[in-house]
Amino acid sequence: MNVAQRLIELRNMRGITTNKLANLAGVSQSHLREIEMNTRCPTVDTLSYFCDALGVTLGEFFNEKNELNPFLTSAAQKLSNEQQTALANFIITMFSTF
Repeated sequence: MNVAQRLIELRNMRGITTNKLANLAGVSQSHLREIEMNTRCPTVDTLSYFCDALGVTLGEFFNEKNELNPFLTSAAQKLSNEQQTALANFIITMFSTF
């Protein structure tokens, strides 16, 4: 995975400018541009700041398939364990009907 490309992809998907993402993450715009130009690698902490600003976890950042519907992921994470189990069973039932 190319971290720079993924960062740009997520930023564009959310309609966030480089300047806005830099401000939200608390880093300079030039620092973010260097990362997006792939001339500088972000630290884990810096990448975590970007993820927070973009509304994704580090796991979601590196798992492009999970980006399909971040709303569903976010909503499911707010459910109790029992509710998550019920949702999982519902999804399994839905797929078994195809």
